[in-house]
Amino acid sequence: MKITVIGSGYVGLVTGTCLAEVGNHVCCLDVDPAKIAMLQAGGIPIYEPGLDEMVRRNVAAGRLTFTTDVAESVAFGEIQFIAVGTPPDEDGSADLQYVLAAARNIARHMDGYKVVVDKSTVPVGTGDKVRAAIAETLAERGVELPFAVVSNPEFLKEGAAIEDFMKPDRIVVGADDARAIELMRRLYAPFQRNHERILCMDVRSAELTKYAANAMLATRISFMNELANLAETLGADIELVRQGIGADPRIGYHFLYPGVGYGGSCFPKDVKALVASGHEHGHELKVLSAVEAANDAQKLRLVDKVVREFGADLSGRRFALWGLAFKPNTDDMREAPSRVIVRELTRRGAEVVAFDPVATHEARRVMGDNPRLTFADDMMSPLEGADALLIVTEWKAFRSPDFDAVRAALKQPLIFDGRNMYDPAWLRGIGFAYHAIGR
Repeated sequence: MKITVIGSGYVGLVTGTCLAEVGNHVCCLDVDPAKIAMLQAGGIPIYEPGLDEMVRRNVAAGRLTFTTDVAESVAFGEIQFIAVGTPPDEDGSADLQYVLAAARNIARHMDGYKVVVDKSTVPVGTGDKVRAAIAETLAERGVELPFAVVSNPEFLKEGAAIEDFMKPDRIVVGADDARAIELMRRLYAPFQRNHERILCMDVRSAELTKYAANAMLATRISFMNELANLAETLGADIELVRQGIGADPRIGYHFLYPGVGYGGSCFPKDVKALVASGHEHGHELKVLSAVEAANDAQKLRLVDKVVREFGADLSGRRFALWGLAFKPNTDDMREAPSRVIVRELTRRGAEVVAFDPVATHEARRVMGDNPRLTFADDMMSPLEGADALLIVTEWKAFRSPDFDAVRAALKQPLIFDGRNMYDPAWLRGIGFAYHAIGR
């Protein structure tokens, strides 16, 4: 099949590449010439394990192309995926200007039946707005052409996006057009040979499904963070509590790990957007408002522990920090807890030397103007003479460090672990002061 993907960011690039991988011909459009030039030269603008090789393989095979030419991209595919950004507006609602601009561009250049697929995470009712934008633009042209609007939300975890796309647990298709549904079934047939994974529903239900999924996962994280904070006060161990409740099949173990809060491009934005959507329609989503407030507070939890140890004024202190990305296996710094932690530590006068296996370049772009923050090229050099080590992202490289070397490098054997990576009893047994979350 011939597919157009509008937007070559995280979702668009993964979607287009994976569709090309199973034999489709895909044209990816982006308005950023530098990004398209990088992709055409064999580079990729994001870090996602395995994606660079898959892009190169499909470009070489002629199944994956990149362009800045809107007319070319509209002419290419019968199915047009919209995978552009939906950044939060000032009130937290999703900004749809790029989605609607993409829809109008399709309508300006289309000359036959098109299936316009909302892949971007959009509020309920966006499908109607996309449909209206296309109809209005076609009317301005004075032509009548058939088209369908479909909601097909993505459920990709950064760091495991290829696996999630190639082996999906469900494929949500929101549509009311039989021809469009049949085309979507054909498109996704290679991804569900084992068993039926497509869930067909109306457009609005599909749009809400995406927000509901992310909001539920964010809720589980904030719930466990709240329990972890209580566990510290009560003298309980949140890890044992996690095992105890996770064993219940109605609850399960996923997303029950306490830490320093969630970040990234999805959870913060989508929770805000869902709360804003509820407010717009007269519904106060009290649980999700609390989820957001709890997460904002949790990002400072590690700093609170540092302040209890060293006092409110951290002038003259230097801290080593492991992990900058909001989660492992990505370079995404959007809403990353590290940004809040570094900002607050340095505001109090501390110096921070940070290391991340992948995200340093992106962190330098968004945090590099902080004069009290420096970046290291390896994980051990920040420890030299530091007052303590802070762990913010649970990269595999941090799981089993040489603790003798860590102890020798630090001024004192002191670790503040925002991801509960180590066994507290063992670490204290070899002489470390160890402050984790809820343990």
